[in-house]
Amino acid sequence: MSLHRDSPSPGNGGNSTASSQRLRLNPNKEHKPDGYEDLQLDFSPNIFSSLERYLPPNMLTVPRHDKATFMREILLKYLPLGERNRAQKHREYRQKIISNYQPLHRELYAMNPTTFFVPAFLKAINDSTEQSFRSIMSEPSPGIFIFEMFQPRFCELLLSEIENFEKWVTETKFRIMRPNTMNKYGAVLDDFGLETMLDKLMEGYIRPLSRVFFAEVGGSNLDSHHGFVVEYGKERDVDLGFHVDDSEVTLNVCLGKQFSGGELFFRGTRCEKHVNTGSHSEEIFDYSHVSGRAVLHRGRHRHGARATTSGHRVNLLLWCRSSVFREMKRYQKDFSSWCGECNREKKERQRSSIASTRLELFRREGESTA
Repeated sequence: MSLHRDSPSPGNGGNSTASSQRLRLNPNKEHKPDGYEDLQLDFSPNIFSSLERYLPPNMLTVPRHDKATFMREILLKYLPLGERNRAQKHREYRQKIISNYQPLHRELYAMNPTTFFVPAFLKAINDSTEQSFRSIMSEPSPGIFIFEMFQPRFCELLLSEIENFEKWVTETKFRIMRPNTMNKYGAVLDDFGLETMLDKLMEGYIRPLSRVFFAEVGGSNLDSHHGFVVEYGKERDVDLGFHVDDSEVTLNVCLGKQFSGGELFFRGTRCEKHVNTGSHSEEIFDYSHVSGRAVLHRGRHRHGARATTSGHRVNLLLWCRSSVFREMKRYQKDFSSWCGECNREKKERQRSSIASTRLELFRREGESTA
């Protein structure tokens, strides 16, 4: 089965000519990064603050503008000129929406933990230990975490806001950009003003979980996101093909409504080299959505969605990314810490080495007793 890479509609870039700029493999944990909120930058200020700890030692003491220029050159390797032009047009498109769209539920646009989250989830985050996280979660298959997250009232308000936005789009005949290359229905939440709230959701509530469970894929350094909703049902998308996400960590929360079908199916985590390899029995897992319940998994965990056979299903997706991990990944060849196939190949090499060593020892022992 061949996979698609599920990517945002505006494009997320590839690699340009290799540059001499390189980050450190390990961060300088004692260094306190500068803030970049007041600069006119091509990327989120959070990305620059996150990358700064990985700068070469000689770059840590240069003026902030020089550090930003150095980091920008690294980041631009992921966004060639054509993609940068599209990104600029998308920023203008987003600003046009925000300037004209009138939110229905303004309380959604600021993070309010006590009204957003169920108490058990909030307590686990406040305690911020692996034990507290696992106390509210199940892990029915390796690397897939399921937990109650949002209060019903939050789900209702967000669904109502989405319907209001879609109504506005229809009435104003505004051209809407869809969430990614695979979904033809739904909306990008960042485009109509929810970007700041979703940033806080990632930083304060998803990053603590990812730091514990997904550290090997940049879970400690999540610094940007793509937030959107997808819709399935009659006269909408029906299912979703087998794919990987353009994220390091993906949050998927069912908002409702009444529906049947639409199960997620997971088939193991893979690096680029092994993305189309077969699945093993222990990697096969199917999951049925429940309103308000979250699924957290690596973006490279291959998955898809079966047909929604009746009703209307809406899900919130937050693709969380780490610019640090994406840069470091360029220097690596072995992803056995998280790729199922890399791990199997590594174990096979180890078994072969042990077997060869054992045979050599038996041979020498036989020669010494002859």
